[in-house]
Amino acid sequence: MKTNCIFCKIVKGEIPAVKVWEDEKYLAFLDMRQIKPGHALLIPKKHTDYLFDLDDKEYTQLTLKIKFIAKLLKNKLNAKRIGLMVEGFSIPHIHIHIVPLNKGGELSFYKAKLTSREELNKIAEKIRK
Repeated sequence: MKTNCIFCKIVKGEIPAVKVWEDEKYLAFLDMRQIKPGHALLIPKKHTDYLFDLDDKEYTQLTLKIKFIAKLLKNKLNAKRIGLMVEGFSIPHIHIHIVPLNKGGELSFYKAKLTSREELNKIAEKIRK
């Protein structure tokens, strides 16, 4: 883990996050700038900057976790589809944006809204049930 990485600090519990799921290798939490309610980030707990630096086994494991979280969000939030985005410039730690969608044109960072902790907790509770 890197000491100055915000996601590594979340993994270590030094910075709070509204978690929706985790296991020993991965963590999913709600983005505080929600594109759509339920917009989650999936990260590997092991610090890696660039998605395509993962070896094939790690990449496959991450992809299977993305699928798991996508199904969870789709079912719990009654979304028609799930959109994915990977950019990786803003925070140098692999993070996959997993966003519930109900119509075209909804997957845009320009539509993201800073969301209160209270509202994030309500959304997370619905997902975790």
